[in-house]
Amino acid sequence: MNIKMKTLSDLTAEEIGQLFPIEISPYDPNWPKLYEEERQLIEKNIPPSLFFRIEHFGSTSVPGLSSKNTIDILMAVEFESTTEHEIIEPMKKIGYDFNWQNEGANTHMVFIKGYDPNNPKQQTYHIHAAPESHSLWNRIHFRDYLIKHPETAKDYEDLKKTLADKHKHERVAYRIAKTEFVKEITDKCLLDLKL
Repeated sequence: MNIKMKTLSDLTAEEIGQLFPIEISPYDPNWPKLYEEERQLIEKNIPPSLFFRIEHFGSTSVPGLSSKNTIDILMAVEFESTTEHEIIEPMKKIGYDFNWQNEGANTHMVFIKGYDPNNPKQQTYHIHAAPESHSLWNRIHFRDYLIKHPETAKDYEDLKKTLADKHKHERVAYRIAKTEFVKEITDKCLLDLKL
């Protein structure tokens, strides 16, 4: 009997939420190493003409900060169309699934890896890709602010733990619920840069 194994794209949002719940883990000093290994994998396999910069961002990039065990990576990629791009196929060859993420007028590319329904506990990676002029790159200022201000990082950690309990199986709701805090700190960073 030939049984087809489910892939991530075969699952509903509810099934994804059940298989991959929001779980906040204590800071793992191995996270920067995992990022570095993934950065090297990308640089070795993706033509340098297709991206211009790569950064570790998100909570796993902030020393001491509890986080979901997902390595968030930001990649500078130019695109004119939101239907296709040369980088998609090479990224698929190193294990990444792809989709466009729409946030109002701020569409960007998202690559994810490690979401195997048959092995849900493996390491996961999220790559957000957009031109450096895209507002997504403001998240670097947010990261740097949390690194310099441990008390704000602690407030963010407390918020994430509360939201993870509330939205344990609702990944999108969890992300949206953090938006106001992230925007407030990011706006403060951008204002400080102008002064």
